[in-house]
Amino acid sequence: MAAGKRRELFTILETSADTERDSASDSEESPLNLSTDVKWFEIPFRKPDSDEEEELEEDEEEDEFKSVAAAETADAASYIAGGGCSIILVTDNGIKHEEETEDSYYAPANNCSETTSNDSDIDFSDLEEEQNDLFSPFDDLGEDCTSPDFWGEPDQIISIEPFTAISGPQHALGDEADTRDYFRLLFPDSLFEHMVEQTNNYALYRQRRSGKVDAHWHPTDLREMRAYIGLNILMGINQLPDYGMYWATDIFIGNAGFKKTMTARRFEKLNQNIHLCDRESEPVPGEPGYDGLYKIRPLLDVVQGTMWEAYAPNRCLTVDEGGIAAKGRFSPSQYMPSKPLKKGLKVWMLCDSKSGYCHRASIYVGRPGEDTGAVGYRVVTGLVKGLEGKHHHVFMDSFFTSVPLVQRLLRDGLYACGTTLPTRRGFPEALRLRNVGKLAQGEFFQCQRGNIVATVTRDNKVVSCLSSNSAPGIVGICPSRQRDGAVLGVPRPLPLLLYQENMRGVDLSDQLRECYQVGRPCKKWWRYFLWFYVNVCIVNAYIVLRESRGGAPPPGFSGKQFTQRHFRIRLAQQLIGDYQGARGMERAARKRHADSPVEYGHRLERMSERSRRCRNCTNKGLRHESVFGCKICNVHLCRGGCFSEFHK
Repeated sequence: MAAGKRRELFTILETSADTERDSASDSEESPLNLSTDVKWFEIPFRKPDSDEEEELEEDEEEDEFKSVAAAETADAASYIAGGGCSIILVTDNGIKHEEETEDSYYAPANNCSETTSNDSDIDFSDLEEEQNDLFSPFDDLGEDCTSPDFWGEPDQIISIEPFTAISGPQHALGDEADTRDYFRLLFPDSLFEHMVEQTNNYALYRQRRSGKVDAHWHPTDLREMRAYIGLNILMGINQLPDYGMYWATDIFIGNAGFKKTMTARRFEKLNQNIHLCDRESEPVPGEPGYDGLYKIRPLLDVVQGTMWEAYAPNRCLTVDEGGIAAKGRFSPSQYMPSKPLKKGLKVWMLCDSKSGYCHRASIYVGRPGEDTGAVGYRVVTGLVKGLEGKHHHVFMDSFFTSVPLVQRLLRDGLYACGTTLPTRRGFPEALRLRNVGKLAQGEFFQCQRGNIVATVTRDNKVVSCLSSNSAPGIVGICPSRQRDGAVLGVPRPLPLLLYQENMRGVDLSDQLRECYQVGRPCKKWWRYFLWFYVNVCIVNAYIVLRESRGGAPPPGFSGKQFTQRHFRIRLAQQLIGDYQGARGMERAARKRHADSPVEYGHRLERMSERSRRCRNCTNKGLRHESVFGCKICNVHLCRGGCFSEFHK
């Protein structure tokens, strides 16, 4: 139907380092976040006078286009300049022509209305999610994208509103703020307090359900919970196969800081009892109001709000799927062949294209038999809720992109760009593979409907794109290394270049998060999401600190560069503080009260019904058991002279 012609008027877009910095900044109106080594051409569409002329021109243009694409940048510039063409400039008003002609595709921006396996013992099938347009997401768009006359020639003017919204970190922290202050923006103290309350409640719930008293459990508090999270952060930096090895007696394996903070048994008890919800009021599957994410709902309610408020979204955003490595059989586990993590729990993420800051994350729980187009429509519209009318540019892959979705976003004042499937609803029939035939590398065809441009091109393989933020006919000549090692200039249409430069936000967030894992593998599905959100909050806090301080380290740091590793170590140290668990307090009390243990409350009392080894005899290499001991020191001792000997 419509093709990107390759001969007539070429217009070059000259860029420099200064122009690139201006165009890459989110404060500017131009959507071109592209590298400076790209050579630009504009190829306006011209209808042929007759079918014979079109066939004749195609044969002549093919050879000429290939020669121009393979030429050096200076030769191409001189070739085009010889044709007497104008120059496109990037100015404060966006992209415009130096000489306004009827071939210009950019108009003054006035408005945007132009036209897995389920064999798990965990059941998520009844989960109720927020969904406004799940069953009929395309009924309210007003235009039928499947109509034969919906698409037209790529010769229409597009309108792009400037991005003027406030973006970046949003907080009132001063220059003296440290890592814990930035982490508190994302993970507030109220969440720690809630974890302490529910962990103590769950420990009592387990004892009532089993009918036995856990002699090794005592209620936790806020300081201990912070220290517990801090130790888990350090485990992601100093990784060992088993968490018990951190308390090993081997000087080359054991960690003195871990031993000082709390005992291995106490850490294990916290692992067993940590909880986020009230188990006694948990709804049963099938009941009205059942929530499959009930176990982490208090965490989601707090963290989703803080992530959104701590950092205002920039102009270019990315929507993609993120993976969580999980061991075990869980119904929401998914196979993701395009990700480094092939199988795991899937999370939809909205991230900043430049920094990787995660603004929102939506947990995928699986809906068998649901159309992927409807899933993508629902996910994207849910993630960008609250951005209507702010003219952000949203980039996504072929799982999400569809014509109805691009229409909906454009109607809401948001621009979109992404690859798509040519078989998806509304994609122009003329651009399907059976109609365009075999494409040469760099060859492309386009159709247009208002701001929406459909493109099919061949790079390394055939790629189909949909965009509402790029004019048709604009091509960048990019260097590409061939199989024989030669570097040739390969033409790529603007939608594909924008996609390649900005579709990296979620991948960047995943890279920062996967460098240092938080938490250990377990059998409970909800704990994977707990540690996921803790890790995301750490990454987001690091990004907020880095951008707030302009790359300068926090006060007291003497290194040359403050990296994410330094941020995590410093955060863990501040969370742990001077906390000492039972073992540390036992040693300190023993040292202070050695002269008169009874005066400070140390008495020989019955500890439990079950006898355990005497600590004093064990220290001497003997094996004696007793039901008596010292409750303050939390040790069993023989009724003879072991009590006084131990306290001396």
